[in-house]
Amino acid sequence: MIKSFKALAVAALIAVAPFSVQADSHKGAVEEVLVILSSDSLQTQGMAMVLSNTMAQQGTKVNVLLCDKAGDLALKSYEAPALKPKDVTPGQMLRGLLKQGGEAKVCALYLPNSDYSQDDLIDGVGVAMPPEMAGQMLNPKMRTFTF
Repeated sequence: MIKSFKALAVAALIAVAPFSVQADSHKGAVEEVLVILSSDSLQTQGMAMVLSNTMAQQGTKVNVLLCDKAGDLALKSYEAPALKPKDVTPGQMLRGLLKQGGEAKVCALYLPNSDYSQDDLIDGVGVAMPPEMAGQMLNPKMRTFTF
């Protein structure tokens, strides 16, 4: 009986542990992140935006650097198939992130190597300058994620 009680107690602790970890998960959380998105994969772009929006909702300041084909998300003319289950595009999710206070910039090489100009970008999206981006990447208080 003692062995089965111990096993039951251990099982109960294991079952409850994820909830206590989850409740404390924001203690000492990273205050600011840099998300570098360069993939042309619709699902990868979508997941990067889902996670970016989720981090913003949890109180983290989110900076997004859009490079190569991912820069297209910032275009006024951007169109893509909607992703399930929410039926939104990565571009729509980027716009939602901007409304939450996130920042987005296209790579310094994006516009000069495309047929687009800064006028083609949605409001709130700028052009990244290498010294600024390098500073963010080297900042030990800022976590960087790449997609």
